[in-house]
Amino acid sequence: MRRGIKKIPKYKKEEIIKWAKEAIDIEAKAALELKVRIRDEFVRAVELVAKSKGKVVSTGMGKAGIIAQKFSATLSSTGTPSIWLHPAEAVHGDLGRVSSEDVAVVFSYSGETDEIKALLPFLKKIGSEIIAICGERKSFLAQYADIFLNAEIEREACALGLAPTTSTTVMLVLSDSLAICLQRVKGFREKDFALFHPQGSLGRKLILKVSDVMRKGKRNPLVSEDKKVSEVLLLITQARAGAAVIVDKKQHLAGIFTDGDLRRHLEKTPDILSLKVEKVMTKNPIAVGDYMLAEEAMRILQQHRIDEVPVIDKKGKVVGLLDVQDLLKAGIV
Repeated sequence: MRRGIKKIPKYKKEEIIKWAKEAIDIEAKAALELKVRIRDEFVRAVELVAKSKGKVVSTGMGKAGIIAQKFSATLSSTGTPSIWLHPAEAVHGDLGRVSSEDVAVVFSYSGETDEIKALLPFLKKIGSEIIAICGERKSFLAQYADIFLNAEIEREACALGLAPTTSTTVMLVLSDSLAICLQRVKGFREKDFALFHPQGSLGRKLILKVSDVMRKGKRNPLVSEDKKVSEVLLLITQARAGAAVIVDKKQHLAGIFTDGDLRRHLEKTPDILSLKVEKVMTKNPIAVGDYMLAEEAMRILQQHRIDEVPVIDKKGKVVGLLDVQDLLKAGIV
């Protein structure tokens, strides 16, 4: 027997599809109705947070608290320092995290949640200004707040009209809009986003440079032009690389010798192993700068359909070897 359900009622596939679409329609309609409420109060909220010297303290109980947590996380990753504060824990010591320079954003649809009502006077006493994201304009929270953002809905998507569904969606959309406006007002850019997401795909693409992933030292076999091919192959094997970079006396790029070069010359030149590598290397190869973004280097490799490329510094000296496998391991795809 399932908890709270004596018998699962019969249903048709078409009914499930219909119920799902109804829920989507209810929540989408409520979200779109927010547009007419984006007025001066919303602008004030954006300006209040943007000008604040402190952080945003986001709080709420239950499902509203989960939306508050998401809002805090979005702010933190888009240029606005924020913490989430559990309202029940706050009055047992966590209020010490809040300062007078902070802005508190309080989520509560009814505005009458006991834990929220207990917290508000202390936020005021600390000196934090309060933004309410609430569905009841005459509620305790709405009256206590410095700015009221209206999250009122017509009805929940829940079949019983009880479980927070539409109301939390509206809170999410409203708070996301607030976060995105703050992102724009503060001029938060891609490179800033990448700095806060170094392990994310975008972060790696916008931060990692060729110098971070290139092979150097023993993993980068540099050889002179007069080395025999047999010696070069030994160095490539020892370095577990797919190529060796050929340099002149000033360490400037002269060429590259790859597995492909070896295969191309084997049939035509049986004594290739005894030849100097300058005779069979690829001269004037494509090279990338160590200062370039790794993603840019990846595009060059793909464009020219090559697997390895020499790396040079701004003075033209060879400083490394970039292999497509290293880029793939670094998440540059």
